[in-house]
Amino acid sequence: MSESPDLASYRRRRERELSALYATARSLTALGELDAVLESIVREAHELVGTDFTYLSLVGPDGKLTLTASQGTISPTFHEASVPSGTGVGGRVIATGAPAWVSNYLQTRDVPHDRTFDGLVVPEGMVALLGVPLLVGEEVIGVLFAADRTERPFEHDEVALLSAFADHAAIALNNARLYDESRSALKQLQAAYRTIEHQVAVTERAQAVHEALTRVVLTGGGADEIARLLVEHLRGEVTVFDRAGAVTARCALGAAIGPSPADVVEQARRTGRWATATDDAGNWHSAATVQAGDTHLGALLLARAEEPSPLDLRTLERAAQIMGLLILKETAVAEAEERVSGSLLTELLVSAAPVGPAQRARASARGVDVTALNVVVVAASDTRPAADLSRRLHAMSAQWRGLAGEHLGRAALLAVTSDPAGLAETIHGRLRRELGSAVRVVAEASGADDWGRAFEIAGRCCDLMPSLGATDRGSTTEPYALFASLFDASRAPGLDRFLADALQGLLTYDARKSTQLVATLSSYFEHSGNLTRTAAALHIHLNTLLKRLERVTSILGDDWRSPDRALPLQVALRLHALRSRLD
Repeated sequence: MSESPDLASYRRRRERELSALYATARSLTALGELDAVLESIVREAHELVGTDFTYLSLVGPDGKLTLTASQGTISPTFHEASVPSGTGVGGRVIATGAPAWVSNYLQTRDVPHDRTFDGLVVPEGMVALLGVPLLVGEEVIGVLFAADRTERPFEHDEVALLSAFADHAAIALNNARLYDESRSALKQLQAAYRTIEHQVAVTERAQAVHEALTRVVLTGGGADEIARLLVEHLRGEVTVFDRAGAVTARCALGAAIGPSPADVVEQARRTGRWATATDDAGNWHSAATVQAGDTHLGALLLARAEEPSPLDLRTLERAAQIMGLLILKETAVAEAEERVSGSLLTELLVSAAPVGPAQRARASARGVDVTALNVVVVAASDTRPAADLSRRLHAMSAQWRGLAGEHLGRAALLAVTSDPAGLAETIHGRLRRELGSAVRVVAEASGADDWGRAFEIAGRCCDLMPSLGATDRGSTTEPYALFASLFDASRAPGLDRFLADALQGLLTYDARKSTQLVATLSSYFEHSGNLTRTAAALHIHLNTLLKRLERVTSILGDDWRSPDRALPLQVALRLHALRSRLD
């Protein structure tokens, strides 16, 4: 019995469809890239089912279906199509895991509608719509859609054919996803490996720098070597500053870079770490402070065209720490030398002439010719201890072939110079810059047989200077020697008798009556006897001043204004004021 023509035609069509299905399935399995697989799925599905257009939407983490590939669409806005979870034909496919179709999408009420998606359907002209699930196991990962622009039902064979294709497509899509994930993981692994290699190289370089810097300290190197090592590893230009801000070393690779912004070193000092700034030419300037505890010891400055990396800044900080160790080491050695120098200085100041052979030999070992020492210098400050001043004098002592130290609580220096006044002014200027505050420096010329006496006079003048209005000066003892000699301890009894003869009556009256006759008389002589200016200086009425002067006359006698009485009286008042301030 032969087949009917319709049945034979159906069989031939089915054979072509199945043949095309298997051919497209094989072609999908040969693809690896996810984007290529998506484009191939919609292209092959479009040719297989023959609808006006096809598109594929994937399920996102929020359950929303988002169009990822299409074939045959005409509206550019349709490529933005997405359907919220639970709406449209796609929502039904995801919910049931089975194919679903409508003959007229906009008119059907069998599925919930989304207004935004419906607005995209109109320009595309979509009417009939078939959706089949893309299943991986029991999970729906997406929906493959076939659509026509005319109203019609979808035959069972069409649904079955697209579903079978979707099964193969889901496998290919899942394989492509796994392939992409594997490639991504491989890239991440390679990136991690490169990062590890870079970190190892960075660590090795940092370790090499640290070892080299440590070796500088152990071998007795200095700031020049540290600057050179930093330039070798960091490039650019490195400058080393001491605690006073003076440049102690500089090393550069290539052309010199312009001056750094004025505040970058100060900013590093304030923070206690590092600071970075750029100049007008775009160069980078990075400073790291050198300090021990709260004591500022200096700074390191790196200048170069490229921005420093975090490792570069850590290296600069580490170098600053090493520099701090180096300075502390040098300071410890210097302090030991200062103690020796100070001990020898004390021996020379208290020993009777001539200088003994042992002392001469100890001085000679330090490059000092005892027989040439001809000036004693004393320095004092109201803000810094004598030990600090003596350390600074010791650092300067080699310039004048001398010895420095602390003696009887004073910072002192024995030096060689033909210009004591110039020496005092030079030392004052340096100490003033280093301390940043007022300092008094007094020099007294003396031979080896009178160093102790010169030290006493210079010290006494140093104490008298503030009382005479000199709080920040370098000078010889000459301007103050007269007053210093008057207050010599050996002259104290005579001075006491002189002051008592001149002022005891006024002092006794002031003490008993709580008056100010001595102060009034001092102001009277200071203003050359001008009553108006004296009263104004004392902030009293003129009548009050006249009454006080009458009382002075009653105590001292009518002739106290005479030249023979006035001169010693003025001297006595001046000396009394100086002694009171000193006491």
